[in-house]
Order: sequence, then structure tokens, then C-alpha cells
Amino acid sequence: MAQQPAESGKLKKSLKKYMLTGVLVWLPIIVTIWVISYIIGMADQLVNILPARWQPQAFLGFKLHGIGLLAALIIVFLTGLLTANVLGRRILAAWDAFWGRIPVVKSIYSGVKKVSESLLSDSRQSFKTPVLIPFPHHDVWTIGFVSGHIPDNIASALPHQTGDNPTDEYISVYVPTTPNPTGGYYIMVNKKNVREIGMSVDDALKYVISLGMVQPDEPPHKQSLQAIFPLHNPAKPH
Repeated sequence: MAQQPAESGKLKKSLKKYMLTGVLVWLPIIVTIWVISYIIGMADQLVNILPARWQPQAFLGFKLHGIGLLAALIIVFLTGLLTANVLGRRILAAWDAFWGRIPVVKSIYSGVKKVSESLLSDSRQSFKTPVLIPFPHHDVWTIGFVSGHIPDNIASALPHQTGDNPTDEYISVYVPTTPNPTGGYYIMVNKKNVREIGMSVDDALKYVISLGMVQPDEPPHKQSLQAIFPLHNPAKPH
């Protein structure tokens, strides 16, 4: 009789294990399908801007899902193609100047433009290397992302040793919050307190978002910061 409760407990553990495994398999699939459907549905609303007689369903006789997303991609591509030449850059400069004259809108427009350029530019150095930094105090460490150099006027006001160039002594780091990485803290850290880690940006983001539960998919590969900033690495004990 004592063996029966043990077998029953083992069966419950097996059922729980298989159910959890099934959830872990289906959850990312369902969420991915939902997000893609949501994006396509939002993009399809762009078609409603056109007059009814010019909308695709007026020619096809039925509503074709995804046509709005295709139209959005074409518009973005043509915009990029136009602004890649001299005439397009002049038009873009005039467009920026127009928005820059509107008191409230100019702050929002210019801020979003600068952030998008820094994040999406091919020549950017930002968010290429995850690092470990002491935050919010020296006994606690967290993952951050190098976001670039610090301007000279700010760096000169930071505490630094006599004779050292303050611009070369500090770097700017973005510390994302968990589980929503779109919010976070921008901090300026002394390079001697920055530690490199063997993670890609994608693996580091997944690690942060998952509260540390999702481990890197691949063996860690070193992404040196030496090409960007000369960082301090702790000496290994002999």
C-alpha cells in the first residue's frame, strides 16, 4: 500500500513535467502568431486612408489581409531610396526644418529622430557590447549595454585623476529594467569598473527580460571592447 502513493506522486510529477514542456513549446508559437497578426492588422488599417473606390478590395472583390503591410514596406523602401540622393536629402532637410519650427512638436520629433538614428545607423557603436557594471551600488552588479562616448563638456565635469583625460576615463552605459527593457537608466561609468562578458547582445537581452532564467543558447563568445574603449580587466589570481 505504501508503494501506491509513491507511484501516484511520480505520475503527478510526470504529468506536470509534460504539461510544462507542452506549454513551453506552444507559448512562443502562439505569442509569435498573435504579434504577427496584430502587426498585419494594424498595417491593414493604412488602406482605409484611401478612398473606398481605390482600395484593393474594390478591385479584387474581397479583402486581402497583409496588403497594408506590403504597402507600408513599399512606402518605407521608396522613402529610403528617395532620401539616398542629393534631392531627397534636401527635401528631408526642409521637412526637418518645418517640424523644428513648431514649439512642442520639435522637441518630440528631434528626440525621436536622434534616438532612431543612433539605434538604427549602420555606423553606430552603441548597443554592440553587453557589460557588467556595479549598479545601483558597488556591491551589486547588473548587465548594461555600452551606448557610446561621453561629450567632452560632460566628461570634464566628472571626477577624474589628475593628468588623465576624462573623456577616455568614462563611458556611457544603458541599464535596462526587467522585464521591460525599453525603460532603464543611462549612467556614466568609470572604465575600471566595467567588466566584459562573453554574451551577444541578443543573449544578454533575453537573459535580462527572462529575469535570468533563459541561459545563452550558444557557448559564450568574447566580444572585445578594445576596438571601442580600452577597458580594465581584473587580474587573474595565480
